[in-house]
Amino acid sequence: MKNSSHILATSNKIARALTIAGSDSGGGAGIQADLKTFAASEVHGMSVLTSITAQNTLGVYGIQDVDSKTITAQMRAILDDIGVDAAKTGMLHTSEIIRTIVREIKNFNIPIVIDPVMVAKSGATLLNPTAIETMKKYLLPLAQVTTPNTPEAEILSGLKISSHEDAELAARKISEMGSKAVVVKGGHIKGNHVFDILYVDGNIEKFENERIETNTTHGTGCCFSAAITSELAKGKKIPEAVATAKKLVDLAIRFGLKLGRGHGPVNPMAILYKEAEKYSVIRNMSEALNHLQSDPNFHHLIPESQTNLVMSLSYATNSKDIAAIPGRIVRMGDRIHVSSSPKFGASKHVAATLITVRKYSPMIRAAINIKFSEKILKLCKELKLTLSSYDRTQEPTEIKLKEGKTTIWGAEQAIKKLGGVPDVIYHKGDWGKEPMIIILGQTTTDLTKIIKEIGSKYVHELK
Repeated sequence: MKNSSHILATSNKIARALTIAGSDSGGGAGIQADLKTFAASEVHGMSVLTSITAQNTLGVYGIQDVDSKTITAQMRAILDDIGVDAAKTGMLHTSEIIRTIVREIKNFNIPIVIDPVMVAKSGATLLNPTAIETMKKYLLPLAQVTTPNTPEAEILSGLKISSHEDAELAARKISEMGSKAVVVKGGHIKGNHVFDILYVDGNIEKFENERIETNTTHGTGCCFSAAITSELAKGKKIPEAVATAKKLVDLAIRFGLKLGRGHGPVNPMAILYKEAEKYSVIRNMSEALNHLQSDPNFHHLIPESQTNLVMSLSYATNSKDIAAIPGRIVRMGDRIHVSSSPKFGASKHVAATLITVRKYSPMIRAAINIKFSEKILKLCKELKLTLSSYDRTQEPTEIKLKEGKTTIWGAEQAIKKLGGVPDVIYHKGDWGKEPMIIILGQTTTDLTKIIKEIGSKYVHELK
């Protein structure tokens, strides 16, 4: 689990973050997304409701604004008792609502993040056009950070944005309206990578992420601005707050929830689930290792380069999210020796195979490499396992020259050859390269059951 000490303020109280926004009945955006993000960021979340929307993944079907008196009462109730370390605004539907918010937050004296929500993902208008000037004139001057996406930045700045350079100009112009910092989000600008432009204290900083092709993007802006707010509530500086928010949002999009028939919601809790899952992965691997250590036949399956057993987090994005055995599992005569306890990031080659496989079948989370033998392949077939292979002699030169690329290339070749993910991937080696078998499964304990059967039958045939 993450160290929680950083969320404690000098008063030894948990950091407090407030969202002032509309409600999304579908749970994907608005205060629902904000409160999930606050929870994932380990701050106490509070809310002031400005509008109620009838909304799902397909569209917005109705908006009921909360009256100014009730909005004011919500804000004062929070300030008079609990207090706030940082706040953000989201959907502020009318000029009247904006003026009400401005009147109250002038008394806050805390960082304010403005997410100038104008249009829903479905295209529905969430900010009356007549309220745009009110926002620019009265709200933006109170902002510590303003987070428009490209279309919103175009409206606020009056500039056409089609490049990163355009985004920089727009950020500077919006900052002139009073916002201390501006982040122009680049998701609408075409390219394989997404660049978010931060303008703060006269400087430009770019944040780059690989573009994730998915339709689970509903609530992205809410999640991002709420994550920044959370970090500011903890006392972080703006650039650090934005960088941390980017990591949270990247995971939230990558592991978004495939719900509904339209744009599914992002998953702000992914970062928290990822940390929580580490314990169960290590526990599963420890159980599997106990099974292997007690198996009298397993040492016969260890290759010359030794064996590694790996298991991935459900929310894995790279090898650091895959647990393995540092130093591998080593054959010592007629027994095995486990060099070390499982540790995340301890494997390159087997982990690379697993990461590649998971792009095609996320249910596969575990892998183990064993020695190559035609007898072992025959036994795998008898166990009704599906097999596929790749030929290392056909490996392109540019792949061979890059460390760690071979297993990625090989796994992709094996998957394409079969037309799906097999249970077993093998190759017969190359000059100076040992042939190998990799067995795949959902958990490492699942793999040990298969390994025990293979080992038992293999030893029986050797006698």
